[in-house]
Amino acid sequence: MLNIGNIFALSALLAWPLVIVIMFRVMTLERALIWSILGGYMLLPQLSEINFPGIPAFNKVSIPNLTVFVVIVVMLGRVPRLLPRSWVGRVLMVLFVLSPAVTVLNNLEPVRFGIQNYGGFSVFDPSGLARVELPALRAYDSFSELARQFIILLPFFLAREFLRSEAAIREMLRALVIAALIYTLPMLLEMRISPQLHTWVYGFFQHNFLQAIREGGYRPFVFMPHGLWVALFAFKAFAAAVALTITTPPERQGRMLFLSLWLFVLLLLCRSLGPIMLALMLLPLLLFMPRRVQLLFGVAVSVLVLAYPMLRGAGLVPTDAIVAQLERFNPDRAQSLEFRFMNEDRVIAHVADKPLFGWGGWGRFVPYDLLTGNTRVIVDGQWIITIGHYGWLGYIALFGLLALPLFSLWWQSRRELAPQLPFAVSAMVLIYAANLLDLLPNATLIPFTLLMGGAILGHAEEMRRSVEKAEEERTQPRRARVTLGMGTGEGTGTADNDDATSTKPAAPGPRSVL
Repeated sequence: MLNIGNIFALSALLAWPLVIVIMFRVMTLERALIWSILGGYMLLPQLSEINFPGIPAFNKVSIPNLTVFVVIVVMLGRVPRLLPRSWVGRVLMVLFVLSPAVTVLNNLEPVRFGIQNYGGFSVFDPSGLARVELPALRAYDSFSELARQFIILLPFFLAREFLRSEAAIREMLRALVIAALIYTLPMLLEMRISPQLHTWVYGFFQHNFLQAIREGGYRPFVFMPHGLWVALFAFKAFAAAVALTITTPPERQGRMLFLSLWLFVLLLLCRSLGPIMLALMLLPLLLFMPRRVQLLFGVAVSVLVLAYPMLRGAGLVPTDAIVAQLERFNPDRAQSLEFRFMNEDRVIAHVADKPLFGWGGWGRFVPYDLLTGNTRVIVDGQWIITIGHYGWLGYIALFGLLALPLFSLWWQSRRELAPQLPFAVSAMVLIYAANLLDLLPNATLIPFTLLMGGAILGHAEEMRRSVEKAEEERTQPRRARVTLGMGTGEGTGTADNDDATSTKPAAPGPRSVL
């Protein structure tokens, strides 16, 4: 039933629903929702899954998502709306849920490599040549894919409904800071002795240990997938602390400033260049730029993320020039980036055989050597993984949904009667946009990312309702004046009575104070 891990891994997965129920009993709905998703991501075992045939696996993503949904619906009696208000959002939502099922139906044949083909996943003959047969997808797997897509989006649905307010978004910023402080000691321990906590608690290491060694030290993994995920988490916490420092009353700003400085030091100790560069890029935006510019930055990042795969496929990204510039500063990083670009090109060429719905799972989207059946292709970016699995339509559905909150908020903020954008929301926009930008080199799409996106989309829809209400209230006095004038005969030359031929002047009608 449990695919990997010890009894503590199984116990943690089974106990987390009870923890969530307790949180919803002792916390507000908003706080319990945030910590149910964030806490599960921080503490539950990586890779461990409880598997039953025909349904998605229960793991650190699906268990918190499903439990929160059931608790809110059953225990609190609150049923969230599952479709966005805009028709674009509804189309993207339906496409995201249904396209993987079509992918399954489009990949009902096995993929074979090697001189000969045998049954099974991987078979080796005495000569050492691999005979690989990647299994065909099964038609009834389409139901599992539908359920899996729905479960993945649950944080997005729930945050859009219950975390849309400025207060709830500020609560999310506080949660990031508190979570990073909770993680401080485990991170410092693993920086000193190497990543060991996941092995000590759950019985196995969640990744390649060589990935933990960087620049003469160790990158912490704790209970997350990789050191890059921990570093991005530290970046988010640092940006949240800076945003809270700006909006904190002067008598408490000193404490928040100290926390911000400490979280920046913690980020530097993670030894990951990408999140550090994101922090240096976002810091001046948070400190000096108006909220309108912050929102425009988020929209610009969305456009870049949406367009990047198309630009890569068309050969318009100057990969050689980028590698050459990086080689001047860090030859090892330049070689790694060049290898990544080469692998992405191979996958893009392979996906051209099934461009709309992709190749599905089991590693089918990776090109293999036709003779040996081996592959050296390694892909890291969320965009290329999504295109490989679900094709271009799957990519448009996922990344269109991820970009929708930023476009919606920008569109509503441009309207004449739109209320001012709260600083907490614009800060969340910057953090969310940085996470989207990181999806190009890394697969750092986690439940909290969807929680942020749903909260931003919910605030945009709340802003839309506010604008529509203000526009309706502005037109009501005009309608009242028109109706009043028609009722009293003003402007018509006749009194509104049966004696239309009377020569007596009509009595003046009442005038609205408006």
